[in-house]
Amino acid sequence: MSTVLVWSIAAGTIAGVLFRPKDWPEAVWACLGAVLLVICGLLPIARAGAAIAKGTDVYLFLTGMMMLAELARQKGVFNWLAGLAVSASKTSQSRLFTLVFGVGALVTVFLSNDATAVVLTPAVYAAVQKARSKPLPYLLICAFIANAASFVLPISNPANLVVYGKHLPPLAPWLRTFLLPSVLSIGATYLVLRWIVRDDIKGRVQGGNDRAQLSGDGRRAAWGILGTGAVLISASALGLNLGLPTCISAVAAVLIATRASASEITRVLKRVAWSVLPLVAGLFVLVEALNGAGALHDVGALFARCAALPKFAGALASAFGIAALSNLMNNLPSGLLAGGALQTFASPAHIRDAVMIGVDLGPNLSVTGSLATVLWLIALRREGEQISGWQFLKAGSLVMPPALLLATAAAALLSR
Repeated sequence: MSTVLVWSIAAGTIAGVLFRPKDWPEAVWACLGAVLLVICGLLPIARAGAAIAKGTDVYLFLTGMMMLAELARQKGVFNWLAGLAVSASKTSQSRLFTLVFGVGALVTVFLSNDATAVVLTPAVYAAVQKARSKPLPYLLICAFIANAASFVLPISNPANLVVYGKHLPPLAPWLRTFLLPSVLSIGATYLVLRWIVRDDIKGRVQGGNDRAQLSGDGRRAAWGILGTGAVLISASALGLNLGLPTCISAVAAVLIATRASASEITRVLKRVAWSVLPLVAGLFVLVEALNGAGALHDVGALFARCAALPKFAGALASAFGIAALSNLMNNLPSGLLAGGALQTFASPAHIRDAVMIGVDLGPNLSVTGSLATVLWLIALRREGEQISGWQFLKAGSLVMPPALLLATAAAALLSR
């Protein structure tokens, strides 16, 4: 009976996070679910606290990335990049599509997929409004590239920290395994998405001759962000946890860009989406309760069966299986479950790599798939744009499968 109740609360919590009844923020539903699990005696408060503490590295990483993203937004870095894309398009919508896709890939790789969803989306919307283009093709770029490019580097997606935990590979082994799969993922996503919107990106761009300018504060912010990227790449190369270096580097970047102005620092901190942290903490508690209800054992058994299959079949089954689960319950809790399940048996490298790709790339199927896509929807609502789940699913059902197939097959080929 308690197992059924745990799963019922989990399903209700995830539904609340994804569909936001009464327009309550996502974090409210996650925290309500966590509190309900404790009140009903389904999870001891000590275990709930321990589950929250497990996410420390993720909280620090997200805090740093959100501070950098908000700094870039306020100092005009993302608007500058989007403006450069419009200017470089030379009045071609097709070229603008490619340039926005490239900017989205760079932001995802070096600032994480959440930065692409939260901050680049409004900048791209402003750019296409200026260019008098249909916004949907370019907004879809922000959603799809946020996941398609999210395993180029360990820092590109918080889910990478969740799946691997303390066993996150250093940078060099990571690139040996995931660089080619990432290139295939990005390439396939670009080609399919461009084909889907081909009729909407015909014609000319307006305002393409306007010069994009970056203020002095913006230049300092840009250099601070580049410096943070260098610190994180170095930390990854040394095999260090990424949360604390991310947070410290972000604080330094904010201080440099604002010249330690108290009012400007306060302005940055006020606009950071702090509600993401209790949302993530609530999901950590939810997964801990599911583990206690046997989910960890069940998922681990399924991965063990995949490991018994021939290499490519096992990798594909793992990747598409966890992708399906991610679209049902969001990739953060599914990534937490998968990361714990992989530690319940001697999982081979090709299974772990396939699971990570499935957690990162699989959510490109639906709006329920990833935290980044949920944040993207929030960003769209702020701009007065609405994209239905059905619209996204129609595009995602074409974009995601070939990218996941190619990336997983390449990773399996490269695994040792």
